[in-house]
Amino acid sequence: MIIDLKDKVAIVTGASRGIGAAIAKTLGASGAHVIVNYRTQTDLAQAVADDITAHGGSAEIMGFDVADDQAVRACFKAVTDRHGRIDILVNNAGISKDALMLRVKPEDFDAVVQVNLKGAFICAFHASRSMIKQHAGRIINISSIVGLGGNAGQSVYASAKAGLIGLTKSLAKELGSRGILVNAVAPGLIETDMTRGMDVISMGAGIPLGRVGRPEDVAGVVLFLCSDLGSYITGQVIVVDGGLYA
Repeated sequence: MIIDLKDKVAIVTGASRGIGAAIAKTLGASGAHVIVNYRTQTDLAQAVADDITAHGGSAEIMGFDVADDQAVRACFKAVTDRHGRIDILVNNAGISKDALMLRVKPEDFDAVVQVNLKGAFICAFHASRSMIKQHAGRIINISSIVGLGGNAGQSVYASAKAGLIGLTKSLAKELGSRGILVNAVAPGLIETDMTRGMDVISMGAGIPLGRVGRPEDVAGVVLFLCSDLGSYITGQVIVVDGGLYA
C-alpha cells in the first residue's frame, strides 16, 4: 500500500534538523503540505522546505517559539486561514540540559519543561481546535525511551519526556470521540547532532539490531501513525530503539 497524504496539512515543530527534519521530509514525500517550524535556524528550516519542494512536495517555513502561547495561536491561525485546516501536528521540538540532579539549576529545569512539555501542550491545544471542527486529526508527540526508563544525569529531560507520555494518553481519551488520534513515539539512541562526535559504532554494538538508529527510522513510524494504516491506534507509545530495551 502506498501512503498518500495528499491534501493534508502537517505542522512539524523543531523541524530544521535531526528527527524533525526527517519527519518533515517524509510527510512531504507522501503528499502532505508541511509547515516546517523553527525557532532560530531560518536557513536550516528553509533548506528542509527546499528539499521537500525539490522532490515534488509542498512546504513552507514558519518561525515561532512553541512555548509562546500568543505566537503559536497567531501562527496556527495563519495556517488555517491560508490552508483551511490542520490535519497533522508532530510535537518534536525539544531541548536537553543534562546534569546530575544535584547540579541542575532551577532555570534549566524550567527551560526544558517549557519547550518539551508545555510547548507540546500549547501546540496541541491550538491544533485541536481546528481538528475538532474537521472531526479528524492526528497528534504525534515525540517522547523518548528516557521518559520510559529514566537515565542518570537526565532527570530533567526524563521528567519532561515522561510528562509527554501522560499528556498523550490523556488527550487520546479526551479527543478520541472527536476523531482525533493522539500517540507518542519514543526513540532510543538516534544519530543526530546530539550524538555527532560520539563513537556510534561502539554504541550500536550494544543494540540488538547492531546499529544506532537514523532519524528516518523514527520518521517512518510517524508516517504510519499519520496514515489510514494507523486509524485504530490512539493513546499508545511506540518505541523505536532497535531492541535496546526489549
